[in-house]
Amino acid sequence: MPLFGNMFSPKKTPPRKSASLSNLHSLDRTTKEAELGLDYGFPSMTIAGQSLTFENGQWITESGGSGAQKEVQRLRRRNLQLEEENNLLKLKVDILLDMLSETTAESHLMEKELEELKNLGRRRK
Repeated sequence: MPLFGNMFSPKKTPPRKSASLSNLHSLDRTTKEAELGLDYGFPSMTIAGQSLTFENGQWITESGGSGAQKEVQRLRRRNLQLEEENNLLKLKVDILLDMLSETTAESHLMEKELEELKNLGRRRK
């Protein structure tokens, strides 16, 4: 007989019962949702006395702030419109600068050719 006995080898645990004691598997979907609370609704929170609800990807105030929300959306659309207009104007300025540099280069070439022709005409005389 060992000194400590079978202290370091625990007894085998009995197998678990295979039959479920719960009757939740027999309930229909709506009853499960009511019982288990699966209908969460929209997430909401309160910050500084302002109640907010997250609906359709936007935080919406519940305390009558829909007018301010519409104003924010209107301003965002206007901001996007102005950014697009600004990008278009930048593109136009770039095109005009390219055209200006092209015509300047052409005028310098023409002036150079004109000077060469004047010098050639003076040499012939």
